[in-house]
Amino acid sequence: MAESGYGSETESDDPDVLVLRKGTHGIPIERYADALRERLPERTIRLARTPSEEREAIRTAEFVTGMVLEDDLLESAENLAVFACAYAGTGHLPLDRLEKRGVTVTNASGVHGPNIGEHVLGAILWSTRRFHVAARRQRRREWRHYQAYELKGSTVTVVGLGAIGRAVCTRLEPFDVETIGVRYSPEKGGPTDEVIGFEDGPFHEALARTDYLVLACPLTETTRGLVDREALMTIDPDATIVNIARGPVIDTDALVDALRSNWIRSAALDVTDPEPLPEDHSLWNFENVQITPHNAGHTPEYYERLADIVAENASRFDEDGLDGDLKNQVLP
Repeated sequence: MAESGYGSETESDDPDVLVLRKGTHGIPIERYADALRERLPERTIRLARTPSEEREAIRTAEFVTGMVLEDDLLESAENLAVFACAYAGTGHLPLDRLEKRGVTVTNASGVHGPNIGEHVLGAILWSTRRFHVAARRQRRREWRHYQAYELKGSTVTVVGLGAIGRAVCTRLEPFDVETIGVRYSPEKGGPTDEVIGFEDGPFHEALARTDYLVLACPLTETTRGLVDREALMTIDPDATIVNIARGPVIDTDALVDALRSNWIRSAALDVTDPEPLPEDHSLWNFENVQITPHNAGHTPEYYERLADIVAENASRFDEDGLDGDLKNQVLP
């Protein structure tokens, strides 16, 4: 990386870190650039605020960070060595092309742990204490008691034991619940009382004793349609499903049928299939369905946590180039 002065930044600089212009969660991307500058005061952090600035700056940049990397921008990236994706997921990136060019790719895994963990816990308690029933009676000004549940003693199955799944498990610990983790390599264990794989037998056996099913897994060929009609018929009929993974992990038509037939108690969906959910979709009409607009990932601390990861990797790259490992490395 090029040596530079403290925070100086001109168009002629070859930046140590180039920040692309797209932000997320409605938070100005300038805050991300500023967070990186705070952590890397001796490096040049350049924020490209227009398409033309991006195309010009990326020609010589070696270390680039951003939410997306469009094909035409990649064409201009003559010296790109590291792309630090500002999302945890990287499926939207041209990974094949990046791999062919030998570009190292990292992601933002771990950034979402606290906020999504809290979102999941809130969704579980929303169902347990039936706050949706309370809200309906409040709107009607009805002072009328209703039955609720206790989380204590329940069984919570968490599909996906990455940073988010682990954060969910940590936040469940004080509630005295049994936990089952589902992951690709169950032999690695995890922060749950029991860990199983994705095979139909063990998974369906777990569903049969699950009170709360938390989907916190990536969307893969294995997880696409994981919660299908068979799964929804197998799960405990008093169960709640919380999906903060991706919409297609659940078969939407089967979910609608399950809700209509009372196969499950409720569902809390931060993601849907299709997404955005059309205005006329039947899922909007269920009072025992909580829908949030892919909002679990929002946190005012997003750029601060992201900058911790990216600044550390920028320092490692500055010291060792591509000879050393980078945190959250996806490619190669």
